[in-house]
Amino acid sequence: MASDNQNASLGWFLAGIGLGALVGVLYAPKSGRETRETLVSSAKEGSELLRVKAREAADQVGTFVERGKSQATEFTQRGKEAVVQGRAQWEEFVDKSKSFVTDQTTRVSAAVEAGKHAYQAGGETSES
Repeated sequence: MASDNQNASLGWFLAGIGLGALVGVLYAPKSGRETRETLVSSAKEGSELLRVKAREAADQVGTFVERGKSQATEFTQRGKEAVVQGRAQWEEFVDKSKSFVTDQTTRVSAAVEAGKHAYQAGGETSES
């Protein structure tokens, strides 16, 4: 509902501008030829201004695109570095874990062997 009201207001505003321009042209103190030349001159100036602003906007968009590419490249590089660092930390953790498991396996095996020897030694002493 508010959008319809705004569209109607915009329509009346544009109609007022058009009517004002028409009345201004009709009651202008200049002759028709001078008025047409003025209108053509104003239109040329407006189109030139539009071209200049379009070039500026294109340059600015180019700058934003380059800045965006640079930031994307930087973030990608940071991400790759984080992955490499994480992978290295993970590999270090796995290596330490393997070493720990191997160490514990060796200790348990040694304890089992010692237990066997103690059991066998205990059996020999009870037989004697």
